[in-house]
Amino acid sequence: MSSVTCQSCGRIDKHASRFCPSCGENLIVDNDENTDAFEIVEVIPHEYDRAQFPESCGLFVIESGPKAGARYGLEDELITIGRHTNAGIFLDDVTVSRRHAQVERVGDRYTVKDVGSLNGTYVNRERIDSAELREGDEVQIGRFRLVFFHGTGS
Repeated sequence: MSSVTCQSCGRIDKHASRFCPSCGENLIVDNDENTDAFEIVEVIPHEYDRAQFPESCGLFVIESGPKAGARYGLEDELITIGRHTNAGIFLDDVTVSRRHAQVERVGDRYTVKDVGSLNGTYVNRERIDSAELREGDEVQIGRFRLVFFHGTGS
């Protein structure tokens, strides 16, 4: 039986699991083929994001986490966020609950709600049950940091 050392937290796993039992990081075993491919993306100004979505539409830009750089228009009245494959914003990481949070749109107002996640949902580094989003707010879900934009920001 071989052991694997987690590159993130340093824990040695003697069971050669696929995920670290301590921090949840993906463990790569020497005989496994690593199929993760990341490309370096230049920083794109958020004005570019605004050109892709209607001006009245809210927008999330993932600033950090495994999907950094991804952009999501918040056009629907209810957007689910989680690790469930049917989520409107799919965040595939063990730090995210299957049904983690949701964003509700009423007119031009957006409210983010935690829907019973294990690790919680944070807005501007404060744990919330529900919070109205404002331009530039940072929403933390697991290892993902999403920044909210609405309109032109002016």
